[in-house]
Amino acid sequence: MSDQLEPLKNQGLDLNGVEYSPVQQDGSVGIFGHLKGFWVTFSTIFKKPETVEYPEVKAPTQERFHGRHQLNRHPDGLEKCIGCELCAWACPADAIYVEGADNTEEHRISPGERYGKVYQINYLRCVFCGLCIEACPTRALTMTNEYELADDSREKLIFEKDDLLGPLRAGMLMPPHPMYPDMDESNYYKGDVLQAHPSQDVPK
Repeated sequence: MSDQLEPLKNQGLDLNGVEYSPVQQDGSVGIFGHLKGFWVTFSTIFKKPETVEYPEVKAPTQERFHGRHQLNRHPDGLEKCIGCELCAWACPADAIYVEGADNTEEHRISPGERYGKVYQINYLRCVFCGLCIEACPTRALTMTNEYELADDSREKLIFEKDDLLGPLRAGMLMPPHPMYPDMDESNYYKGDVLQAHPSQDVPK
């Protein structure tokens, strides 16, 4: 131990001469101090409890809550995902897997050249950071307010493209189908397409 203190002595430091202030410990707070503490507890008895009867009653989430992901569609039903894989590159947990494929006039899933053929999100890895949303150039990927993702098997927590795709809404057609007449991919990204055209309805 003396060997360890030797460098300090060489610097002129005296461990026994360190100044300190004694800690002042007050006595008991008395009966009124205890009553004051009891009053804090007693006053909360009559407050409305903030607990909810989950799962019958669910607490609302904030508007920008980071929940389950969703792959969005254009207003005519074509998918917004172009299979660029930027979301997978941005993911710090390596939870996203994407395979892109080429569109053809006979089999068009999204505007432009490519679409996401395979899209998987592994919720065993996902940390819900939202970096994939920021990386998406077409706003194809967003996050919903859904937070109930627990399941009884690991396989069910790997969501496929069909699990993530948003539903078809009014005015949409199920792809594959051609783009809106006299429109190209730039019109889609500018929001010029508002709904499906009758000519896009291809008999299946």
